[in-house]
Amino acid sequence: MKNKNTPARYAIVGLIVAMVACVATGLLAIVKGTIALQLYTPANPNTINIALEVSGGLLILGLAAYAILNPAGTRRFLTGRQARYGSNTLVMSLAVAGIIVVANWLVFQNPKSWDLTQNKSHTLAPQSIQALAALPGKVTAIAFYSTQTPTDTAQQLLNNYKSASSGKFDFRFVDPNANPVLARQYGVTGDGKIVLTMGKSAQTANSATETDIDQAMIRLISPETRVIYFLTGHGEPDINGSGTTALSTARTTLENKSYTVKTLNLAATNKIPGDAKTIVIAGPTSPLLPQEVTLLKAYVDKGGGLIVMEDPTVFTNFGTSPDPLADYLKTDWGITLDNDVVIDLTSNQPLNTIASSYSSTSPITQNTTTVTIMPGTRSLTVAKTLPAGVTDTPLIMTSQQSWGETNLDKIKNNQQISFDQATDIPGPLDVAVSGENSSTTGHIVVIGNSAFATDKAFNAYANGDIFTNSVDWAAQEKNLIQITPRTPITRTFNLPNQLVFILILLGSIIVIPGLVVVAGISTWLTRRRRG
Repeated sequence: MKNKNTPARYAIVGLIVAMVACVATGLLAIVKGTIALQLYTPANPNTINIALEVSGGLLILGLAAYAILNPAGTRRFLTGRQARYGSNTLVMSLAVAGIIVVANWLVFQNPKSWDLTQNKSHTLAPQSIQALAALPGKVTAIAFYSTQTPTDTAQQLLNNYKSASSGKFDFRFVDPNANPVLARQYGVTGDGKIVLTMGKSAQTANSATETDIDQAMIRLISPETRVIYFLTGHGEPDINGSGTTALSTARTTLENKSYTVKTLNLAATNKIPGDAKTIVIAGPTSPLLPQEVTLLKAYVDKGGGLIVMEDPTVFTNFGTSPDPLADYLKTDWGITLDNDVVIDLTSNQPLNTIASSYSSTSPITQNTTTVTIMPGTRSLTVAKTLPAGVTDTPLIMTSQQSWGETNLDKIKNNQQISFDQATDIPGPLDVAVSGENSSTTGHIVVIGNSAFATDKAFNAYANGDIFTNSVDWAAQEKNLIQITPRTPITRTFNLPNQLVFILILLGSIIVIPGLVVVAGISTWLTRRRRG
């Protein structure tokens, strides 16, 4: 008869204590890991250390108590089949751990990163690299971060700038609480601000984002006030409005490049402001007045910049009215706004003109690698003999599978359209042209479309880049061409409908765990039948 009071019967207590201590040790180790990664900061870190030491000690004591109280069971465990299986598992675990350690050591010795995000949000954009290249001197970034604000994101981003700068960009971190004098010197009143300094100039980025830092660099490159005026009073889209036909995205993009954007009703003021770097005429639905064109001509003749984006007359209220602006472009610049609508057979929608080729010499288009789509476009014709001092450059050309449809009644009445060799203009066609006058230093860009720059189409393909590069070129801001802060992709999560949600719930909570349970029971029954 076995003695019920043998020490072996109490050995289970030691095993239970060891199991509980093992779970506690694992949880505390996870907490220590989050502290090391700066994901969690406890009020008293020493408490975690003490608890980890106590749980580790209880784990060892529990196992020791079990071995002392039940030596026979311990011996069977160490020499039986379970021990053999356990030793094999231990060897495999150690091998895997060894491989992981060696792999991590190799990666640490040879660091390399891959950016797999959709918009390469962890890699500097080409525009940022160009901004670094355009810096006229060395920039030092002072990141004002207190101990309460994590620095990981800022550290990585600033490292990216430094690595791509060829020695023209460096940075350091300063605690504004520990050095309030320096913070006041640069006007820093909050946490997480980054001040870019170059010589005696300084600009502040309000956050550790590529867009904010690029904007600060742009202000360092060109600190003077640059005002862009959008002409109003002729049915042009609203730069401050909302909806697909507004120009608010174009406005905010220019403001992100440190431009000041304003509207100008030239018919009312009868004067062009002296601070105008460029005037944009975007999609007028009625003709400009002759006196307005006279003012614009005088402005450009003094070295001003002008961007004209006129849509086909069939989509406006021009009718048969004279167009003084078109007459000026033809007479002074040798650029004719053709009275047609471009039909492009390379597009799924023939009224959507797709850029087939770009000028490789113009700063506006030379770095463009994606297409431009212009819904409802007119073609342009450059005169073979240009006025004295004028140089015109076709910027955007269509393919040979396009033509300029001159029968506007067919377009207006939505009739069947086909190429008429006698009246239509065969492709390829110019749809955007730039002009420069060496005598007056005036710059103009003429585009046979305005819809590509509206909110609906601005961020599609190269549309926004073409517009902003045109403004930079016309404003003679050559250092800013191609430097446009990248707009992050906005992602939204749409909840699944009720049926899909129920299927996901059943699959994740019932079906998959159920299959695991069934597999386990099946394995257990098979082993039991085999004895």
